[in-house]
Amino acid sequence: MGNWMIVPVVLPAVMAALTVLAVRHDLVLQRVFSAATVLALLVVSIVLVFHAAHTGPEMYSLGNWPTPFGIVLVLDRLSAMMVLLTSILAAIVWFYSAREWDKRGKHFHALFLFQLMGVNGAFLTGDFFNLFVFFEVLLIASYGLMLHGAGEHRLKAGLQYIIVNLTGSSLFLIGVGLIYAVTGTLNMADLALKVPLVPDSDLALLKAGALILFLVFCIKAAMVPMHFWLPGTYANAPAPVAALFAIMTKVGAYSILRLYSLAFGGSAGDLSWLVAPYLLPAAIVTLVVGMVGVLAAKQLNRMVAFAVVGSMGTMMISVSLFTPDSVAAGLYYMLHSTFAGAAMFLVADLIISRRGQYGGVLNAAPDIRQSGLIAAMFFMAAIAMASMPPLSGFLGKLQILTAARESQYAVWIWAVILGTSFLNIVAFGRAGSVLFWKSSAIEGEIQTASDQTFPKQTVIAAGMMLAMLVGLTVFAGPITGYLHDTSVELFDTTDYIRAVMGADTPIAEITTVAPFAQ
Repeated sequence: MGNWMIVPVVLPAVMAALTVLAVRHDLVLQRVFSAATVLALLVVSIVLVFHAAHTGPEMYSLGNWPTPFGIVLVLDRLSAMMVLLTSILAAIVWFYSAREWDKRGKHFHALFLFQLMGVNGAFLTGDFFNLFVFFEVLLIASYGLMLHGAGEHRLKAGLQYIIVNLTGSSLFLIGVGLIYAVTGTLNMADLALKVPLVPDSDLALLKAGALILFLVFCIKAAMVPMHFWLPGTYANAPAPVAALFAIMTKVGAYSILRLYSLAFGGSAGDLSWLVAPYLLPAAIVTLVVGMVGVLAAKQLNRMVAFAVVGSMGTMMISVSLFTPDSVAAGLYYMLHSTFAGAAMFLVADLIISRRGQYGGVLNAAPDIRQSGLIAAMFFMAAIAMASMPPLSGFLGKLQILTAARESQYAVWIWAVILGTSFLNIVAFGRAGSVLFWKSSAIEGEIQTASDQTFPKQTVIAAGMMLAMLVGLTVFAGPITGYLHDTSVELFDTTDYIRAVMGADTPIAEITTVAPFAQ
């Protein structure tokens, strides 16, 4: 793909800088700059997906420095898919926010573009130092977006978010330092070659660095016990920001999948599948905690935030089995959960903005305007969050359960996923009953500023997010086929390593025995 591979990183960075320097006082031009960037990213990301599907992994070396010393970007099926997912999500979030949310604070569009730069860079980078750099870019931008419009509760949640992630950044540097001290490299492909050659005397140090990075990625992915920052942050963030943040936890999940299948996968010798014994129990507990939080939540936004935590647990259960089928199922569920969480945040904002002083508290109140349409959208989003048929969540969980049949922990996985699904159904069913059915029986009508005009743009944007779920369901066959090929490519790292290190690079034999398949 040549220079096109760097467009998802450079384009939003340049346009964000121009937005701040040239049009910061003109909101209309900011919207134009931001919209043009998002549309261009969408087109480029579609091209990258088709290219990665037909040509395999490909490297772009910035400054033409020799590998592994230079900065490299690597395009393969997984990174291309994640960039496309980010672009679609960003386009819909931009459309939702451009009606009024971007008026509530300064520099929304510049921060929005810097966020896209950081997320895309994290998905495309081929070395750990630049993964840290892109983590910091997306986190700094997310701090500003989180505090957009201010407010006491938002400031408190933002402070907790900042402290947790700064702690994670410090641990990231420690983990990276330990790995570099042992292997002398931070390039992911080069690391995959050197890990099997590390002498026994240094294995403990290397393992410590790898587990510290695992802890950092668990913070980003909101895995128990490092999940506590997410409910308050997402529940108090502006609605379009919370919807965009649906991709943030996936950066942590992507990092776990990338590192521990490439450098600590089947060819890592004594450190093969290093995190599998820790990831599966953490994922199960995360799912349980998330769904119990959904059931116990008293506010709509907080319930959605806990549902996001639970969805990460479901996805990581599948990933933790480290088989091609389980990873493919986890990736499909990841696509579903990203759009489902984002859609529910947008629908929740439509409900809260029209309930006046009642806000998002799950208590009966007088009926709201356009309650029929909004109730239908809530019903569809709730079905998606609860993974009920006929939408893609049901297909995703069915794939996960099927992939887990051969695991020695299949009974536990089936019991937890099915049991927590029941809790999810009960919680969202109760919320819908309170917000719409019981409220319709109360005399009177809430009058708010939003009643004066029908929110066409925001309703269309929320509908577009729900339409992505329908698309995942209708095109489940080809999407699942692409994801299965992606999973196979992740486990057979030969093409990835040779794309970065050279076509003649000798590669150790890769074992295909999964950690929990016996």
